Amino acid sequence: ILQNGNVKLLRMPPRAFTFTDLEQATNEFRDELGRGAFGAVYKGVLPNSGKVVAVKKLEKLLVEGEKEFQNEIRVIGRTHHRNLIQLLGYCLDGNKRLLVYKYMSNGSLADILFKRENHPWWDERIRIASDVARGILYLHEECETQIIHCDIKPQNILMDDSRCTKISDFGLAKPLDHDRTRTYTAVRGTRGYVAPEWHRNLPVTVKADVYSYGIVLLEIICCRKNVDSRFPEEQSILEVWAYDCFVDGELHKLVGEEEAVDMTKLERMIRIALWCIQNEPTLRPSMKKVVLMLEGTVDVPVPPSPDSFFSAM
Repeated sequence: ILQNGNVKLLRMPPRAFTFTDLEQATNEFRDELGRGAFGAVYKGVLPNSGKVVAVKKLEKLLVEGEKEFQNEIRVIGRTHHRNLIQLLGYCLDGNKRLLVYKYMSNGSLADILFKRENHPWWDERIRIASDVARGILYLHEECETQIIHCDIKPQNILMDDSRCTKISDFGLAKPLDHDRTRTYTAVRGTRGYVAPEWHRNLPVTVKADVYSYGIVLLEIICCRKNVDSRFPEEQSILEVWAYDCFVDGELHKLVGEEEAVDMTKLERMIRIALWCIQNEPTLRPSMKKVVLMLEGTVDVPVPPSPDSFFSAM
């Protein structure tokens, strides 16, 4: 549809499936793709369309599972962005709760970053970092209700056929009313990616996602986990090592002797990451500014020491 000279994409509302539909589509839930805190994800094929899908079957049918199910439909059902996963349908059949997504053939960003044979080239890392930032920016500023994702990590960033990133798993997301910019809530997220304010009983804002993004950005740059005991002690905590390398002018150590890396862009990305993981939320940039800094249209000043390396451990 053309609207004001621009192409406007029509998005079909999520479709309601019966449990039998999805049981048949997944061949009785045989091909498990992964498992999380609330259940498992299975590969399936919709019988009429032949579309390959991922079916998330919630197994905690108590209050937590029901809350995640309702939250995921409510949050992602109202979003539409090329860097967010698309919810195709759901099942609300008795006490059964399932969610149906487009299948992502290249797995998660974790599969690409943390398996040596899958490491993306430098230019692709820059693109991935930019795509993830744009997806989070949409949640924070561009969709009708401001959303704090609360669990940004490589396992929740999926890769489609062309390795385009899609942020997924909105079960912990926190939508904010128009007149609210912060919320008090129990700790959400995954150890290693959780912003320090979660542990200090402070109001949580979109800057919590910015912190998580900063950790993920370091992982994208270095193709390794943020905490890895296989490395020497001084390198085992990625943000500590990254800051040390930045201060010592030895950023090349972070990427090793791989393919040619643009050292100017490397320093820019490390500076952005270090600003994102500042202990004080107000010092962290907005995701809008992060996108502009990644594009090179805004200067990135020298970041101070984040001071949070051990306070959130």
